[in-house]
Amino acid sequence: MSAHRKNLDGFAISLMLLLCLCWGLQQVAVKLAAPVISAPMQLGLRSGLAAVLVLLLIVVKKIPFSLRDQHVWPGIAAGVLFALEFLCISLGLKYTTASHMSVFLYTAPIFTVLGLHWLIPAERLQPAQWLGILSAFAGVAIAFSGALFDTSGNSQRDMTDMLIGDSFGVVAAILWSATTITIRKSSLSEAEPTTTLFYQLAVGALILLAFVFLRGESLPTQWNMTSIISLFFQTVIIAFASYLTWFWLMRRYLASRLSVFSFLTPLFGVAAGVILMHDPISPRFALGAILVCGGIVLVNFRRT
Repeated sequence: MSAHRKNLDGFAISLMLLLCLCWGLQQVAVKLAAPVISAPMQLGLRSGLAAVLVLLLIVVKKIPFSLRDQHVWPGIAAGVLFALEFLCISLGLKYTTASHMSVFLYTAPIFTVLGLHWLIPAERLQPAQWLGILSAFAGVAIAFSGALFDTSGNSQRDMTDMLIGDSFGVVAAILWSATTITIRKSSLSEAEPTTTLFYQLAVGALILLAFVFLRGESLPTQWNMTSIISLFFQTVIIAFASYLTWFWLMRRYLASRLSVFSFLTPLFGVAAGVILMHDPISPRFALGAILVCGGIVLVNFRRT
């Protein structure tokens, strides 16, 4: 397949910029709607509604799909990891800012390449990628130290909450990378993109909604325009359209060229958090974010 994939053209670059912008806004959208509907409920609903949209697409386009083929168990595994990732995101957003979550979540490529390095011989890391990993982990350490050595007058409780939320972000990144590795190492690597996405969304929705209902939550009786727009954005734009567009690009363009754009997502996320949520940015966190983004660029480097 790689022989048929091409370098990025203007259309692909434009799409990737739009996708990174949308993904960067994702955490802000969750945070904006949280006063009306909890983050776990939001993510469970959006996954369930998006799964219905994917299933409709499968039926309308007559895309091959079966619940009895070799993709079932890998699909369920990917769905469980997907659910746990977003559960960590939702819990973390209670304690930390959308800007922090965006940066820590998008350390996932670092953990992915480390896992693939040990599991797949063809994915051995090059020197520049090891340098990227060191840069990213140094960035995470510096960003964490912003809460450990806070001098802005925040209370000890605020600093502890920030550390808890940031930790959830890192765990979410590890779970995201585990999902990617599961797909890469299983039959899902050859499955239709709609198959992989449906399993992730459907299983994720079941787990997330079970979590919120077992916790005693119920659907809100009063919705405001912000929560409605946020849920629409998360469901239709993010979980359905953006993920399918990403899979479409991956099948037509060189993955190494596409992946390098991933470093833009946390930058967009931080910018959105500052502009829309008025998130504070400490010098330590800013330096850490720069090192993380630089590390992501190096990790996605491929010798041509």
